[in-house]
Amino acid sequence: MKKQLNYADILKETVILTGAVAIIAAAVYFFLVPSHTSVSSISGLGIVLSNFVPLSLSVITMILNVVLLIIGFFTCGREFGVKTVYTSIVLPLFIGLFEKIFPDFGSMTNSQELDVLCYILVVSVGLSILFNRNASSGGLDIVAKIMNKYLHMELGKAMSLSGMCVALSAALVYDKKTVVLSILGTYFNGMVLDHFIFDHNIKRRVCIITKKEEELRKFIIEDLHSGATIYESIGAYNMQKRNEIITIVDKTEYQKLMNYINHEDPKAFVTIYNVSDMRYQPKK
Repeated sequence: MKKQLNYADILKETVILTGAVAIIAAAVYFFLVPSHTSVSSISGLGIVLSNFVPLSLSVITMILNVVLLIIGFFTCGREFGVKTVYTSIVLPLFIGLFEKIFPDFGSMTNSQELDVLCYILVVSVGLSILFNRNASSGGLDIVAKIMNKYLHMELGKAMSLSGMCVALSAALVYDKKTVVLSILGTYFNGMVLDHFIFDHNIKRRVCIITKKEEELRKFIIEDLHSGATIYESIGAYNMQKRNEIITIVDKTEYQKLMNYINHEDPKAFVTIYNVSDMRYQPKK
């Protein structure tokens, strides 16, 4: 039974990773390639290099990924390495498949600016899925993940920083407008990616002072199946001692919690904070 569960989990993970890579490959081939820009990706660098190297984009992408894969495997751990090896192989295969099915594909929007915008929106969906599965599509994603781990830099900013050099490489081949679009596209790609990841991981820290303290405590533990911490607080006006219940919940739990409070004790004092990162430091 345990083996069947493991196989099911592996299959589910593979399907999710494959779907995310397919989204990224589609963004690259149908939007990035027609725009001729070099936006924050190894594929973007591959587009520039294809003007000098007599190889297809899929082959160039595969070659560039190999070196960074080796680095990522040793710096970000075995799980990251194994998943990214898979996605890095599948990504060029998808691009190669698109090259065969849609040879000499032109712009879908007939606008270089719209192609860049569409690329940013579509690729950010695929990248956010991979990053939240502790994986990467390879290339600059590996660099961003390493910077995130060791420099504690937000993934979106890390992608922007590492991608600027790639964006500037467009100056070797294309005109000033394309170079500017590459730089702006890289910057906004980082912002959009960071928004996707932050919004996906966001939780809320809810602090509540209520007359129905025990009922609320049981609701959080038994109904929400969440944890809570109780602090003694003292009101500054009348120096009255009250207990404050603090819990951290996701979006669904937050809605249930607020519905409960509004129904059971509308006069409860509630403060809410957004939380994007939680860490537990074990005792040494």
